[in-house]
Amino acid sequence: MTNIIGPDPDMLYPLAHHHKLVFLKNVITRPNIQVGDYTYYDDFDDPANFERNVLYHFDFIGDKLIIGKFCAIASGVKFIMNGANHEIKPISTFPFAIFGNGWEKINEGADVNAKYPNKGDTVIGNDVWIGHDATIMPGVKIGNGAVIAAKSVVTKDVPDYAIVGGNPAQLIRKRFSDSDIEQLLAIAWWDWSAGQITEHLKLINSADIAALKQITDNLK
Repeated sequence: MTNIIGPDPDMLYPLAHHHKLVFLKNVITRPNIQVGDYTYYDDFDDPANFERNVLYHFDFIGDKLIIGKFCAIASGVKFIMNGANHEIKPISTFPFAIFGNGWEKINEGADVNAKYPNKGDTVIGNDVWIGHDATIMPGVKIGNGAVIAAKSVVTKDVPDYAIVGGNPAQLIRKRFSDSDIEQLLAIAWWDWSAGQITEHLKLINSADIAALKQITDNLK
């Protein structure tokens, strides 16, 4: 087995010649954003400023953006969080209370979650590719191995290993058969050690799911 076990996930710039790409977890400052190892963000301007693309993310709401391992996030991707939501049952959707000066009384005794609907955490699985300028809406769950086409607006959950695109994003196709997807989720190669991933990288980067499954069985 080689002594080389891939790049250090704690490196800011894993490509020494290209400082427009970062391992994303190393630029995150907000406690309500969680990012797994090796997930990268590539930005045309300033990848260190990723958090500017996580919009309406207010601490008092408490929602989280959770991104798994080995994801590829392109420039211009936006995450709209629950702070963007307005109540739509009243006649007006205008958020009077935030401006105070007597208008705050409109919320006296009200459930804040009812006034500002919370669809829960936004969760991105492992090995997800999110294309240029895509927008992910509040509370969306994107499965492992999914692909989000450029400029898509994702308004609902995306299954594991699905390719979606459009506005609103719709299923284009699944990357693999249901039985293969079940095997891939059981393999969960992204949870292997860096050494195991490096040793079996050719299989991970192949289409031979059966052979990769055999490796998994041998590791148990």
